[in-house]
Amino acid sequence: MLLWSLWFINFSVRTIFSPIMPLIEDEFIISHAKASSIVALNSLGYAISLFLSGIFSGLVGYKRSIITSLLISTCVFFFIPFVRQFSYLSLCAFTLGLSTGIYLPSIIPLITHYFEEKTWGKAIAIHDTAASVSIFSAPFIALFLLNFFAWRGIFYVFSVAFILCTLLFYFFTSEVKTQKTRENIFVALMKEKSLWIMFIIWSFSTSANLGIYFVIPLYLTKELGIDIGYANKIFGLSRIGGIAVAIMTGFIVDRFSLKKTIFFLMLTTGLLTLFLAFKDIRIIQASLFFQAACASGFFPIGLVAISRIFKGSQRSMATGFIVTIAIIFGTGIIPYGLGLAGDLVSFRFGIFLLGLLVAGASTFTFLLKSS
Repeated sequence: MLLWSLWFINFSVRTIFSPIMPLIEDEFIISHAKASSIVALNSLGYAISLFLSGIFSGLVGYKRSIITSLLISTCVFFFIPFVRQFSYLSLCAFTLGLSTGIYLPSIIPLITHYFEEKTWGKAIAIHDTAASVSIFSAPFIALFLLNFFAWRGIFYVFSVAFILCTLLFYFFTSEVKTQKTRENIFVALMKEKSLWIMFIIWSFSTSANLGIYFVIPLYLTKELGIDIGYANKIFGLSRIGGIAVAIMTGFIVDRFSLKKTIFFLMLTTGLLTLFLAFKDIRIIQASLFFQAACASGFFPIGLVAISRIFKGSQRSMATGFIVTIAIIFGTGIIPYGLGLAGDLVSFRFGIFLLGLLVAGASTFTFLLKSS
């Protein structure tokens, strides 16, 4: 529960900006695009930190890296209420991205250290549900806190939560001792065929989840002509199944073949993505729910796969590299490509093509080395 709480507040740092964005926009009197740049800068900092953390966290120490992450975030939270210029708020968002990106590559080695290998699937899956819960609960947290504070006061609450979690984490966890090796970890990792295969698998799985996530509202309203209120209702309800599936897949992977589970999830996700290209709104509604659930189920299993495939000294670096590439490809290149398809041909064409690519990429799972 402590680790789950850490991931929840860590992820909430990114999701909390969305529900308070209108208030920030009104106070600073800025455009929609400029307000949205907060999210872009936060994601940029997150991607940079994720990549670098994978390289350095093993050297500094995983526990020390996470504590450093929490302390930097806490300092930024205390600073935000005093910000009166939007440029400084943007800098704070970027810094928060840098600090929170340290977490994931550092926590995976700790989880695999604290729990026996036979329970990695359940432990990582339950831990990963914190991200899904954060996505759903952030608007409600903001709404509740806005009853008592202005939007700036929310960050004081976050700072107190981070201080508490830092103290608990410091006193109740121990550092992982990594074996020193003369072999260059980076060079050895780059030679691993499984690393490049995981790049492909994670990138297309992220595309089917977050890549689709960013364009579905446009697809439903602009191309299919659905009312924006009804479209958001369909879109919101479609994400509910992801939490249950993420937990379920964690229990499945401890009992069944890792490769077969990933293959089945990716293939099913790819096929369900194809159905999103149908014109019948009833088919799209059903497909969107099951597609989002299957796509969300990949990530805890993907983290288990990284933990089992790569040695303890390589896990942090492998996690950082793989997730960074997946974020760049799945949440950057693919959404842009789908938008381009919407401009030149149609969203339906782009989504259908992505479905074929995701289903095809599922075959790469059989090239992974035994784990």
